[in-house]
This record gives sequence, C-alpha cells and structure tokens, in this order.
Amino acid sequence: MFYGEYEHTIDRKGRIIIPSKFREVFKEHFVEKFYVTRGLDKCLFVFAEDEWRLQEQKFKSMSFTKAESRKFNRLYFSGAVDVTCDRQGRILLPQYLKDYAGIKHNIMIVGVSNRIEIWAKDEWRKYYEGAMPTFEKTAENLLDLEEKG
Repeated sequence: MFYGEYEHTIDRKGRIIIPSKFREVFKEHFVEKFYVTRGLDKCLFVFAEDEWRLQEQKFKSMSFTKAESRKFNRLYFSGAVDVTCDRQGRILLPQYLKDYAGIKHNIMIVGVSNRIEIWAKDEWRKYYEGAMPTFEKTAENLLDLEEKG
C-alpha cells in the first residue's frame, strides 16, 4: 500500500506535507482520517483508520496483568492522535510526537507497506546506514524462519 522514501521539511507553522503518492492511496481507499503515534526506533508510525483498528485489536488482546503489556499500551496509545490532511496535503503533528522522534526541520517519510513512518532525516540516515550492511543476512535469517515455521 505505502512504498518509497520521500524527503520533506516541516513548514514554519510545524506542518508536514504527506507525499502525493500516499495521498493518492488515501483517496483510492477512501481514507479520510489516520492515526499517528510513537513508533519504534525513534520514528512515528502513521496508520490509515482501518489498519489502526486492526493494530488496536491486536494490542488490546495483550494481557493487562503483564507489566510489559501495560507499559507498551500506555506509551503507544497515549501518544496517538487522529489527523486529517488539509487541502494541500499537510498535517500538524503535536510537539510531543516531534520531540519523541527528534523532528526539527528535515524529515524522511517512508512507506512500509501497511504504515507510513516519519523520521527526523538524520535519524533515518543513521538507521539506514546501520541496517544496510546486514540487510541480506537479515533477509536470509527471516526467510529461513518463514520456511521452517
């Protein structure tokens, strides 16, 4: 559904432009509202509303008697905000989410199949440069597990 890397900046009012390719996907799937929350690896996760509901069901089924489940759910859901694009395809992120991801001005918007990730550009570069050397080995390990599982 969402694929590619797009470099953008935050405007002086703190808005982010969602890439036109992603806005086209929203239109094709009649998505008007989507959710942004704290992601993993210092990025923000963005989900279309239907995908957000699937994720929500999965995480709600985790046992609230386990400390790890409570911690994850608290941080994940307390960070969530529902947003819609304005006519120019911009969204306004709360400051606490920008602070979490270290977003100041330059950003990378990355399509990861069922979600979009928003990264501070320098954090994305660090992640990418750290992950690429082991990309093939990681793929091999994951695909081996899939075949055995």
